[in-house]
Amino acid sequence: MQAMPEHIDPDMTAEAIAEDIVAAIVSHRLPPGTKLREEALASVYRVSRTKVRAALLMLSKDKVIQIVPDKGAFVAKPSAEEAREVFAVRRILEAALAREFVAKARPADYKRIDKHLAAERKSIEGIDAQTRTRLLGDFHIVLAEVVGNGVLTEMMHELSARSAVITMLYQSRRDAACSSDEHREFIEAARAGDVERAVALMVDHLNHVEAALHFEESAPAARGKDLVAALLA
Repeated sequence: MQAMPEHIDPDMTAEAIAEDIVAAIVSHRLPPGTKLREEALASVYRVSRTKVRAALLMLSKDKVIQIVPDKGAFVAKPSAEEAREVFAVRRILEAALAREFVAKARPADYKRIDKHLAAERKSIEGIDAQTRTRLLGDFHIVLAEVVGNGVLTEMMHELSARSAVITMLYQSRRDAACSSDEHREFIEAARAGDVERAVALMVDHLNHVEAALHFEESAPAARGKDLVAALLA
């Protein structure tokens, strides 16, 4: 019988299983495109396939994995071309968003964003790549919420989700720290009422994030771990 990893709890919830799979993905132990076989996951975690299926559904909603009918679940594999298309759209939308934000943001909005920036910095000091990626993406959604355009906010949610998967897989922690610094610079310009500088900083920020993505697939590490070994065997 396959040895059970020390970190595996036989009573793991679907949420905990999803978190463990994400940890393996962001550490590049499960490369983009890896098939997530239900029977292998159920064996590793010693849970029912129903619970595994629930975990995979959670991950698919976050676009971390893709579920293909009649084929199964796979680690998301956004391409360089897809990333370029996503960031091209974001540059157009967020240049306009930056202008609207400077015009509409009020002191209470800046107070909210200052708290968000503090959470970003704290996440970068930690090791939870999923939380770090989520907070960096949520910054842009907060800007849209401040502007108050419901359609724009909905579009930003979709683009942020797609961007989150791309950056979670291909952005280094150092580059994530740079992103947070650029968020802070944007807010400083916006707070000062410098519209053109704020717009330029937003566009530059998105350019930097795109340019810093590393699409070379890393060789899977720690193949001795049961989760990785079971899925990559």
